[in-house]
Amino acid sequence: MRLRILLRLVSVIALGALAIGPGYCQSSTSTVGSATETGFATYLQGLRPRAQALGVSDATFERAIAGLTFNPRVAALDRGNMPTADDAPIPDFEPYRRQHIDASKIARGRAVYEANRALLRGIERDTGVPEEIMVAIFGHETNYGTITGDFDLLRSLATLAYEGRRRALFEPELLSVMVMMQRGVPRERLIGSYAGAFGYPQFLPSVYLRDARDADGDGQPNIWSSQADALASIANYFQRAGWRKGEPWGIAVRLPDGFDRSRIASPIVAPRCKRVFGRHSRWRSMAEWQAMGITPSKGIWPDGKIQATLLEPDGPGKTAYLLTGNYRAILDYNCSNFYALSVGLLADEVRQ
Repeated sequence: MRLRILLRLVSVIALGALAIGPGYCQSSTSTVGSATETGFATYLQGLRPRAQALGVSDATFERAIAGLTFNPRVAALDRGNMPTADDAPIPDFEPYRRQHIDASKIARGRAVYEANRALLRGIERDTGVPEEIMVAIFGHETNYGTITGDFDLLRSLATLAYEGRRRALFEPELLSVMVMMQRGVPRERLIGSYAGAFGYPQFLPSVYLRDARDADGDGQPNIWSSQADALASIANYFQRAGWRKGEPWGIAVRLPDGFDRSRIASPIVAPRCKRVFGRHSRWRSMAEWQAMGITPSKGIWPDGKIQATLLEPDGPGKTAYLLTGNYRAILDYNCSNFYALSVGLLADEVRQ
């Protein structure tokens, strides 16, 4: 799976779940049998050649695995995070929107936006990613840095890699944490969600290594406590994900009475996130949508050449959205229509 998709397997995590052990202490008393702990220790030692191939020294490797024990709580949380069945009913978006875009989140987002305007302008100029999109991701992922998780990353990722259900995902992330340590990230910084996401933007370790940026000039991409670094790193992620400068993420629209939805049904079956993309229409230009009698809920039409798909998240007769390629970039961060719509709508509120 692509690393961008991997990131959003983490976004459904309950970041506030209870950690096992204080702070980043990974040597909590184990409640599993000796056979599990022996197998766990053997598995970790077997990773040494792969870590060495990535430039991790023996000293760093030993420091990374020192005292690690299997975390049964983390394994249980992961087993409870099963994919939704393709035929499961899809709830309405409106309750989710009200929960995730409330007055407090909007007000705090505007405060972050105003406090970082000079920085945000420069990042948008360099990357093309709008200032408000950076802020909205920051707000959605960690409530502007207030909820970042309190699980020890090494212990959690080692547990999930050893447990094996999703080893192909978590083993590379465990090795990426070791690379972070080799590059000077302090051990005490390695705290996050139970499935390995951390910092203000909730990056996975591999995404941190790829996309994190130092915007405040202190020599290290610090997405744990530097808003500047976190916002620049978010923008870097979206630039690489294909964000198109000058295009909106989407617009809310109204459909005319009697609109024939069968004309715009998409025949494409997406290779990933089928429940997400299966709800989108065919691609049409904004000019073509306008010619069908669709009107913006407010504001004016974007450039008529911009391509967009139609989504009605609460069904016919409710608010609909025309969604551009930039909306797909938000889905790349978290492949959920509810998440991506909420990011876009929060961004719009922040910018006002």
